[in-house]
Amino acid sequence: MIEITGLKLRNPTILAAGIMGTTAASLVRVAKEGAGAVVTKSIGPQPKEGHKNPSMVNLGYGFLNAMGLPNPSYPDFSAELETAGAKADVPVIASIFGGNSDEFVQVAEGLADAGADAFELNVSCPHAQGYGASIGCDACAVEEITASVSDMTDIPVWVKLTPNVTDIVSIGEAAQRGGADAIVAINTVRGMAIDIHSGYPLLGNRFGGLSGSAVKPVAVKCVYDLYEALDIPVIGVGGISCWEDAVEMMMAGASAVQIGSAVYDGVDVFRSIADGIDSFLADRDLSFDDIIGLAHRRI
Repeated sequence: MIEITGLKLRNPTILAAGIMGTTAASLVRVAKEGAGAVVTKSIGPQPKEGHKNPSMVNLGYGFLNAMGLPNPSYPDFSAELETAGAKADVPVIASIFGGNSDEFVQVAEGLADAGADAFELNVSCPHAQGYGASIGCDACAVEEITASVSDMTDIPVWVKLTPNVTDIVSIGEAAQRGGADAIVAINTVRGMAIDIHSGYPLLGNRFGGLSGSAVKPVAVKCVYDLYEALDIPVIGVGGISCWEDAVEMMMAGASAVQIGSAVYDGVDVFRSIADGIDSFLADRDLSFDDIIGLAHRRI
């Protein structure tokens, strides 16, 4: 059992936003497969169909996706969130997005009575025009949005950052100033692939976000830098597919880890990673606290 931002998790594995988080049934299924907490699909102020297909491509070493934040909007998602909260038996975090602070507050207020245990602010999606990283590259905007949501709610506020910036630490510091309870790092890395036989981009949106094992070194470095600079917990995400990846991310400074693309190979990945971490700690007579940020103490 671990505690992060006041939430009690049976283990440090969390379902990442946008992966099997579109219905209560899928969130409950992941919880039953061993996840310590689950994050919903990002929910916004208006319904969005998302980008045209192909919207996801398996490159072998990772995935490119350009979903475009498809969602039913908060009025239609409230019932799913409420059901997930009642049945999942683990913390349920609502990922939300908007084009400005007013829209973030609008969505947060719309979901406030649906039972979310925390909000995760998506200021990091790399392929939705006017949302996500379009905002998350601006430290002032991130601080304002974080403060606006933090001021209207009593539940923890997590802020998910984009790696597609020159200095992720400055964005993390802005979120912390705005009242964030935790930072989630990272979202996908902007990327593109082209079919050499036709000359067409593989994604319907032309470019998207790279996830999977290929981005793990980027995520580890971002978590390492944020842990060094911030006074709030950092939740690591990006390329985690086995317990060794999770331990590495925790040694960089992550208090918990989110798992996304690895679900492609089976939802039992949460239990597998949690059990692997437990065995690693038991074999060395260590606790979670002993390994969080360990790499910083090895300098």
